[in-house]
Amino acid sequence: MTFVLHSHKMCFTGDALMIRACGRTDFQQGNARTLYHSVHSRVLSLPEEFSVYPAHDYQGRTQSSVREEKLYNPRLTKPEDEFVKIMDNLGLRYPAKLDVSVPWNMKCGPTEADDKDILADIVANKPPPA
Repeated sequence: MTFVLHSHKMCFTGDALMIRACGRTDFQQGNARTLYHSVHSRVLSLPEEFSVYPAHDYQGRTQSSVREEKLYNPRLTKPEDEFVKIMDNLGLRYPAKLDVSVPWNMKCGPTEADDKDILADIVANKPPPA
């Protein structure tokens, strides 16, 4: 999901478009073609001077622009089929807390009924039980 503020010439792209990168498509009902079309039609189609604010960046950067991402994003500057091939072959490890985090994200966090020990382990960054 991307929030666009036309009056301020900016967009908040969450995990869809990051600075010189994009979100993973190998879990959470991800689909590389859907991501490609979504980013190209909803974000990279904005005026080039629009600022882009991603959810996070592993290099400490906080902002880019539509123009910069159209020119320099190493994945999204590729044709669709090449993008899909790149995304299908990233070889990233499966996130340790994903099986607990995704269901919670889909219902906006844990509820009273959720196991408090699991929540405590996640907060303490302990591995899930085997």
